[in-house]
Amino acid sequence: MAKLTAKTRDKIPAKKFANPKERRFPLEDKAHIRAAESYKRFASPAEKQKIDAAAKKAFGKKGK
Repeated sequence: MAKLTAKTRDKIPAKKFANPKERRFPLEDKAHIRAAESYKRFASPAEKQKIDAAAKKAFGKKGK
């Protein structure tokens, strides 16, 4: 996974996070998308839906 510094993370627009309200799970590249997907097993049902929707949207743009 690409290293994401705090400075770089702060520059990412909220819409590029699986959970934009809390700025959790940045979806900058395929590795970060896969990491967000793997976190779902620990997430609440509402958060799982957010991650699924955001990952599907990001995968559609970046390809599988």
